[in-house]
Amino acid sequence: MFTIYVYAIETLADWELGYVTAELNSGRFFKKDAPCISIKTVGISKEHVKTMGGLNIVPDCIIDDIEVKEKSVLLLPGASTWDDPKHGTIIEKAGELLSAGATVCAICGATAALANAGLLDKRPHTSNGAGFLDMVSPGYSGQRFYVDKPSVTDHNLITASSVGALMWAKQIIEHLDVFHHNTLEAWYAYFSTGEAQHFFTLMQTLPSANK
Repeated sequence: MFTIYVYAIETLADWELGYVTAELNSGRFFKKDAPCISIKTVGISKEHVKTMGGLNIVPDCIIDDIEVKEKSVLLLPGASTWDDPKHGTIIEKAGELLSAGATVCAICGATAALANAGLLDKRPHTSNGAGFLDMVSPGYSGQRFYVDKPSVTDHNLITASSVGALMWAKQIIEHLDVFHHNTLEAWYAYFSTGEAQHFFTLMQTLPSANK
């Protein structure tokens, strides 16, 4: 079973997590033999935090509760508060997870926090455009590994820009191997284009459609 830890940070950018958490939690498009998924919100403490959209999140657990094992997945959403030093604890945990072969997925401002800690210095990654990490992360020296795409996968590290939420979700779902390939392709095509033909293709890929 994979445990998905979603970091609850003040001013969390709600929309950046929407695609991936909805699909992983609902399992509505999972293949029959998909691994089990458990989603937990994690915080510095169990005090509630307020998202950018004004929603209150009470974390299920704290950072020390994160299990450092291969089937742990840490989702680090964007927020306008990543420069607060108190978030250094979750970035340290991200480094432990990466070293242990667990998966770390960071989007938007969270990539800047990883960059500042040197975790992107030797791995392909992306962020909010070339030059962004130089501007906001004094500890960053991974310029030659920067890839100018909405989302980039490098083994157990998946990074994305502020406009890469859909591709980021696709790559996370693919990494976890919970969708059949044709389901994932149809899912991405539908949500990226809005064309009805892809919705019907998506429905036809599901196990219930082939009984």
